[in-house]
Amino acid sequence: MSMQARTLTINQERLQKRIQDLSRIGRIGETGVCRLALSPEDRAGVEQVRLWMDEAGLQTRMDDFGNLIGRLEGRNPDAPLLMVGSHIDSQPYGGRYDGAIGVLGGLEALQTMKEQGIVPEQSVEVVAFCDEEGCRFQKGLFGSRGILGRLEPGELERTDKNGVSRRQALLEFGCDPDRLEASVYPEGSIGAYLELHIEQGPVLDRAGEPVGIVSAISGPLWWTVELTGFAGHAGSVPMNMRQDALLGAAKVIMALNELARLDPAAPTVGTVGHLEVFPDSRNIIPERVRFTVDLRDVDQERRNEREQALREAIELAAMEGGLTYTITEDTNSDPRYCAPWIKDIIREEGRVLGIEARELMSGPFHDALALSYVCDYGMIFVRCKDGISHNPAEFSSFEDVALGTELLYKTVLRMTAAGK
Repeated sequence: MSMQARTLTINQERLQKRIQDLSRIGRIGETGVCRLALSPEDRAGVEQVRLWMDEAGLQTRMDDFGNLIGRLEGRNPDAPLLMVGSHIDSQPYGGRYDGAIGVLGGLEALQTMKEQGIVPEQSVEVVAFCDEEGCRFQKGLFGSRGILGRLEPGELERTDKNGVSRRQALLEFGCDPDRLEASVYPEGSIGAYLELHIEQGPVLDRAGEPVGIVSAISGPLWWTVELTGFAGHAGSVPMNMRQDALLGAAKVIMALNELARLDPAAPTVGTVGHLEVFPDSRNIIPERVRFTVDLRDVDQERRNEREQALREAIELAAMEGGLTYTITEDTNSDPRYCAPWIKDIIREEGRVLGIEARELMSGPFHDALALSYVCDYGMIFVRCKDGISHNPAEFSSFEDVALGTELLYKTVLRMTAAGK
């Protein structure tokens, strides 16, 4: 069935305009976005989405985690609710679709329900979660973990590269970090979670398929590693007498890359995406290097094996270079699998739309990862060109996004018995 032959219930033109309008907030270049969590740009984005939620007739609020929430009241408001959401914060060098289509697609689904006069059995909330990306404070899923009471000690004291703490950023955003407890959802109050997201990988694009069903989210392991040696003059200290922390870091980075490639058929990935060198001078031997490690796999046992091997590589690099080291664990989650019953609904509703949606895993994590610890979840992927994401070249067609949103809408109707 072609796109021309499909009649969509959702308003594709409205959805497209909102995606374009939101992308202008924090725009970099022609197509890029920099809307860092809890920044003025992020706040402007939240205010814009809030206006659209109000326009849709939702009950709208921002909690003290910085989450924006729009609620469509159900016939039975005391029943566990269906939550739909994603995020609008971005990477510093990001695209316009990552996260945003899940928030705006969820909003479009709820607004369509209102316009169709449909009242769901249980309430449905669409959420723009705060700081999914984690790039500013080096720890993501803040808003989605926050509402579940799953924050870790010291998270409000984490600082960005300019020394601004998360606590300070929350205050500047209009939140009260001393009242976070009041924004935590009671246990059992969230019945299920749905998220629409671009794939951020090439599977659907290569297959020529517009949407897919997520089977699982890889478990991310995030570390901050610090190696410490001794500074000296680059021109006078003999090579065999150096304690070069950057050389040790280079060995670890190479080891991570090799470990991630051990099994070419496995989806294991390893990345060092952030590195700081002290004293950071051309002619001084680096004394201290701090860098991040991002290791992911959908197979927990295999990831554990790679983790142990990486620890041994760090120990070896330190010993060879006369260095000391610390490893700080920032995030550690096991792989999380989507609920079969939700996948079945997405698949069945896809067939009604003329789509035979394949299942595929997600290497990136999403707010769904946090929600998976308290309720069943499902995810719909929309193809993105060449699998490019976290880059201004990120692109998904508005036709594909609209189709994914229609599938989300139909799934929400089924899950809330609103279609009966």
